[in-house]
Amino acid sequence: MKIVFMGTPQAAVPSLERITRDKHEVVAVWTQPDKPAGRGNKLSASPVKEFALQNDLPVHQPSKIKTAESLELFRSHAADIVVVVAYGRILPETFLQAFPRGAINVHFSLLPKYRGAAPVNWAIVNGEGKTGVTTMQMDAGLDTGAILLQRETEIEESENAIELMERLSYTGADLLSETLAMFDELVAQPQTDAQATFASMMRKEDGAIDWNRTATEISNRVRGFQPFPTSYTKFQDKKLTVWKAEESPIANRQSPIAGEIIEAKGDKLFISCGNQTVLQIDELQIEGKRRMTTRDFLNGVKINVGEKFG
Repeated sequence: MKIVFMGTPQAAVPSLERITRDKHEVVAVWTQPDKPAGRGNKLSASPVKEFALQNDLPVHQPSKIKTAESLELFRSHAADIVVVVAYGRILPETFLQAFPRGAINVHFSLLPKYRGAAPVNWAIVNGEGKTGVTTMQMDAGLDTGAILLQRETEIEESENAIELMERLSYTGADLLSETLAMFDELVAQPQTDAQATFASMMRKEDGAIDWNRTATEISNRVRGFQPFPTSYTKFQDKKLTVWKAEESPIANRQSPIAGEIIEAKGDKLFISCGNQTVLQIDELQIEGKRRMTTRDFLNGVKINVGEKFG
């Protein structure tokens, strides 16, 4: 097939790589404009652009797509289909109807659950035991198109959103390959809107730890809010980011005060949480310092039992 590929982050690269390996003709790659990054704010290309350039694929990065010029350029590719994997913008209906076989999307959830911008993150935050990947025929709605294929996977107990996203990106590439190979035989199944849930774009304030939540809820948020907005609190007037944590099996009989430190010794840092649960912090980062293990942190910072986070 002649394909226009639209994608931006690293999670989209395996799908683009798989399309080229399957000998489809990628007539154009559309990705978001370069963005300032790093200390010097130098313009940085998206992972999809970098892969495309390394493989001599033509790249387009319009700053606006809802223009006559962008639509004209898009139609000029004369492709059979457009494949969209985390492009980063909602496409106008004119784009979805530009090519004979329409537009298909690789979405990192088991639709209709977790429609929206951050399905992997919210699945972990909400304590889901499983998730997956869906290929769908795109329509004008937000992830509301008819389902082509799905593949389910369990979420591992300690898996964070970065790790799960990487794993799903390869599952998605495989599923996309199957979808394109079987495209003429597949019968798209409409989604059941009544079963839909929404995975909104994450905000910085989502990461503020509420110690009144249970330890499991906080642990899920620590895993789910990576790489953004992370899970953070205040300690000794500094921002403290929690990178790795889990519910401790010990019962909290010492303190009913949420956020209170109930043990800080060796590699043990236990915090009182809601419903008499206890969070064990394994990896953290105090403002101005590097990310480190609990043991390293406790070796460098004086902490007293009874002090409070938050």
